[in-house]
Amino acid sequence: MGDEAGATTGGKGSEPGGKYVEPGGEFTRDQRYIATRITAEGRDGWPVEPGRYRLAVSRACPWANRLIIVRRLLGLEDALSMAVAGPTHDARSWTFDLDPGGRDPVLGIERLQEAYFKRFPGYERGITVPAMVDVPTGQVVTNDYAQMSLDLSTEWTAYHRQGAPELYPARLRDQIDEVNVVVFADVNNGVYRCGFAGSQGAYETAYRRLFDRLDWLTERLSGQRYLVGDTITEADVRLFTTLVRFDPVYHGHFKCNRSKLSEMPVLWAYARDLFTTPGFGDTIDFDHIKRHYYEVHRDINPTGVVPLGPDLANWLTPHGREALGGRPFGDGTPPPPPPPAERVDPAHTPLG
Repeated sequence: MGDEAGATTGGKGSEPGGKYVEPGGEFTRDQRYIATRITAEGRDGWPVEPGRYRLAVSRACPWANRLIIVRRLLGLEDALSMAVAGPTHDARSWTFDLDPGGRDPVLGIERLQEAYFKRFPGYERGITVPAMVDVPTGQVVTNDYAQMSLDLSTEWTAYHRQGAPELYPARLRDQIDEVNVVVFADVNNGVYRCGFAGSQGAYETAYRRLFDRLDWLTERLSGQRYLVGDTITEADVRLFTTLVRFDPVYHGHFKCNRSKLSEMPVLWAYARDLFTTPGFGDTIDFDHIKRHYYEVHRDINPTGVVPLGPDLANWLTPHGREALGGRPFGDGTPPPPPPPAERVDPAHTPLG
């Protein structure tokens, strides 16, 4: 979702120049999301239907990036359309300022907040991405990002492309869940616990937890290509979106500076392997990523100045991870290139 709530939010105190750090304490993520699910049988009143829902994302946000990747890998572009918000937001909401007239062409709204308020007037928690919006009613359905990506794998199977990989195979779910729990606590959320720490003690605790877990991941990935099993799974998607933001943002902006990703050989090779895998790197917009963090978090970066670095060319250097074996898509196939309307600006990625 992003930063503040687990999906970058536009909620109270989250405007540029707003407040992200509570002095004296540690950062605690608000994890109260809209838990409605879109399922094959429509148990919550929202059945899977092609063309009915629109996935609202920002390419800046790591939590939304997960959904973009999973949707690409599974080939759900035709069944589930995507609204892309700009990289920054104000205190009210993410805005569709990338679209002509600053309005999403399908939902007809300028701010994601409108979809939240359509279902929950005066909604008081963060207006977060990713979010699923019901196109006929214009109402938000869910912003429960962790469940959303699992449901794309398990509830939308009728609309998966031929050759779609199994990202959450039944036989590996317990292992995937176990890895996801610790990676979320110590890495995905751990970087925010460093960056938004309100005291030296809270920061140091978060910093040690983060790098202890990165060391654990280094050991795990030293002898195997992927986190669980010999193919890409949901676990790899969740770790990748944090790793790809590490050097451009978290190392400096969030003070996660024991080492750069590019100075951790195993994790750096693992991240480059995924980056050059279709469906991963082709979703990454480094310009949006940097602009979001450095422009929005004004209590951390008061000037709003966005750094020009790092040089991105090293993402395309050989990673050598093929030597560990593994089959990226299992018995499936790579996804085709993204639709032209969804391609990242070539100036914002080394893949360009």
